[in-house]
Amino acid sequence: MTLSEKLRAAAADIWESYLRHPFIREIADGSLPVEKFKYYMIQDYLYLYDYSRVFALGVVKGGDPETMRFFADFVYSTLNGEMNIHRFYMARLGISREEAENAKMALTNVSYTHYMLSEGQSGGIAELLVSILSCALSYEYIGRYLAGIDGAADNEFFGEWIRGYVSDEYTEGNKRLIEMTDRLGQGISRQEEDHLTEIFVNCSLYESRFWDMAYQMGDQVQSDAGI
Repeated sequence: MTLSEKLRAAAADIWESYLRHPFIREIADGSLPVEKFKYYMIQDYLYLYDYSRVFALGVVKGGDPETMRFFADFVYSTLNGEMNIHRFYMARLGISREEAENAKMALTNVSYTHYMLSEGQSGGIAELLVSILSCALSYEYIGRYLAGIDGAADNEFFGEWIRGYVSDEYTEGNKRLIEMTDRLGQGISRQEEDHLTEIFVNCSLYESRFWDMAYQMGDQVQSDAGI
């Protein structure tokens, strides 16, 4: 198995749970309340800025021009490609760029992005790439699942979101990420593989919590006192 295949296998149960999440199920049947999707869009918009910063670390840490260009391409495509999906919906929802960029990040969002940035800053190219990989690949995984549901990708409101994550442009980007991951995984030690697997699984868990946060429209905090 390649490194990317091992990572996917380690998080398979977590990824399967995404498809059962009410946020995804309600996108599938078109019943997700618009206010929940609006909250998600703003939080994900903010998330993508830090996601881009992790890619930018690859430019800084790249030991050769080819690696630097690889990560620079993803900084550009995220800021000017994937974020266009968000801007399309923000326009439909009446959300200005200023409103989105001045919104407060939910604690789950802050924790997730800080974890990715921490791994990217303290580790090498492999660590920062794997910290990104769960988000990039799981959105395609969810998008393909939704596109396979009759009528979901044609939904007047949510269809554009679904189609964006199964587009040729998006999936080609993921192929490049997988190829780079598998190259970096060749000849690594078991200890290094275990560490990369831990990062990937942790980020997959953060993705699950991100869907929880989006559906609840905020962080669900419980205390021993039940308050």
